Amino acid sequence: MSVEGLIIIPAFNEALNIGRVLNDIKTHAPDLDVIVVDDGSTDSTADVAAQCNTDVLRLPHNLGIGGAMQAGYKYAERKGYEMAVQFDGDGQHRADQLEALITPIIHGAADFAIGSRFLGEKAYQGQFARLFGIKILSRVVSLLVGRRITDPTSGFRAANRKVMAFFTRNYPDDYPEPEAVVLLHRAGFRTIEVPVLMRERLSGSSSITSVKAFYYMVKVLLAIMIDMVKRVPMG
Repeated sequence: MSVEGLIIIPAFNEALNIGRVLNDIKTHAPDLDVIVVDDGSTDSTADVAAQCNTDVLRLPHNLGIGGAMQAGYKYAERKGYEMAVQFDGDGQHRADQLEALITPIIHGAADFAIGSRFLGEKAYQGQFARLFGIKILSRVVSLLVGRRITDPTSGFRAANRKVMAFFTRNYPDDYPEPEAVVLLHRAGFRTIEVPVLMRERLSGSSSITSVKAFYYMVKVLLAIMIDMVKRVPMG
């Protein structure tokens, strides 16, 4: 069973990584189309992606991961794709894990799939401050959606056509991943986690440092609380 799918790569100043990311995808997932959403980069991210014969959606200003991904979802919906995959441009995600991620979407077992680095025998190890924050978010999100979510901040995700359409109208700003899980639950979509392997980013530094981890956690928790009381359209 095949599904016409698009890999969306939100990228901000990832010139050192994006080429290797695209080569990895072409090696392991040649049947999936790819678009790089250049989120107002000040380096040569867009040019490097274009040199790899990849379509590039250039945003005039930096909108953040939420704005970049929503732009990618709108592009996917307008082009008629049946599935969209979020795949970060920093090299942390592995293209050889794409099959595990998209299989539940292809077979209709879920509307939305999250690649969890904390499931399976080879659980991801990272900085203590970030892992602690993720654990707190995991417990809160799991409580709100009524099922265990181990990796609510994972940016390795796959969505079917209905979720894509929902995200074109309803997608959180800033750091949207945990909020999106709650919104999808409230809208009646089926979400599943699948175990995947991830690596540390290839080069550069993450936008969420250890210093920012606590602030990020508090900010996201407040945003989630707001999501729980505002009106959300059913999918």
